[in-house]
Amino acid sequence: MPPTSPTPAFVLARPKDAPLAPPPQFADLREKSPITRVTLREGLSPWLVTRWEDARAVLGSPAFSSDPNHPGAPNDREGRMRSPRGFFANHDDPVHATMRRTLTREFMVKRIAALRPAVARLTDELLTAMSELSGPVDLVEHFALPLPSLVICELLGVPYEDHAFFQEQSKPLVDQKATAEETWQAFANLSEYLLELVRTKRTTPGDDVLTRLAEQVDEGVITDQDAADLGAFLLFAGHETTANMITLSTITLLQHPDQIPHLLAGPDQVAVAVDELLRYLTIVHFGLRRTAVEDVTIGGVTIRAGEGVIISINVANRDPEFFNAPDDLDLERAGARQHLAFGYGIHQCLGQPLARAELQIVLPELFRRLPDLRIAVPMEEISFKQDTAVYGVLELPVTW
Repeated sequence: MPPTSPTPAFVLARPKDAPLAPPPQFADLREKSPITRVTLREGLSPWLVTRWEDARAVLGSPAFSSDPNHPGAPNDREGRMRSPRGFFANHDDPVHATMRRTLTREFMVKRIAALRPAVARLTDELLTAMSELSGPVDLVEHFALPLPSLVICELLGVPYEDHAFFQEQSKPLVDQKATAEETWQAFANLSEYLLELVRTKRTTPGDDVLTRLAEQVDEGVITDQDAADLGAFLLFAGHETTANMITLSTITLLQHPDQIPHLLAGPDQVAVAVDELLRYLTIVHFGLRRTAVEDVTIGGVTIRAGEGVIISINVANRDPEFFNAPDDLDLERAGARQHLAFGYGIHQCLGQPLARAELQIVLPELFRRLPDLRIAVPMEEISFKQDTAVYGVLELPVTW
């Protein structure tokens, strides 16, 4: 199918009157021209993929590179720096496989199951502290952000008193308006902090990820710098995404109060409900980016080697050809787990078992403890993060 003319612009902004939905123009493209050129910036017109089937085909194909520095890569701004090896999502094999393998056992079902009591304890402590406050309370500040921050600190072996530092360093990594210099400095700051901590683990080891990464350094599998960068990557990825999912899920559920009982119906039902929220919200905001390394045909369209591709997974997750009534929230939806919110293929999110566990514990407990929870301001006063890689809100005043 030929691209539309003129080439539409690639936009991030979700509609003001429906801020939890994907940009409506992309849904229109999904129906009329599901693989089409879009204008990203001057001189760069990658392909946009919007159907679920085509998105899986691209993400599962070895014909595409995830390296943002690959010639022709669909970058939003010029002058991108090369990601360190520890940020393996931005690398192809063999670097990707080597770095990912160092962490695989950390996110196995058995290890995440062992972490669940700690998540439950931290959830209880934060909700207890928040419930003692009076007046409107910012859910982001008092619950949604500190919870995953505490969990990832416990998992990694990072002192929680340093959480404000790594939260501040994470901001340029997801902000589309951040300069290359600002992004590089944030990388450097996180790396320096984690490098010192990895070295400390040799003399004061613990039952944590950084200690086990330090052991892999001693075995010659990775370097000290690799271990530090892997830790920085997990610190960044492990709190930013889940914090936004907690907040947006809260907004969504308060807009659909009839759905809340499905969260409280037991572990099997809450697992389905969480996957439906992941599908419905899909907080990866500017799509997954790939570059063709060889000519390949997807959905009847030939993508040439060196051409960039943006996979709009939030639009693909609402594809009516795959999900029935996809714009409706249905916490009993059969097949919700087949969403692409964690990506697909060899780059599928390694930390998804932890994210699911946190959401399955946090969301039911939030609504059990605070059954009269409500948003304290009109929806139009909530500031959504339109310019960040991970969609969310800056703050969410609530009361009960």
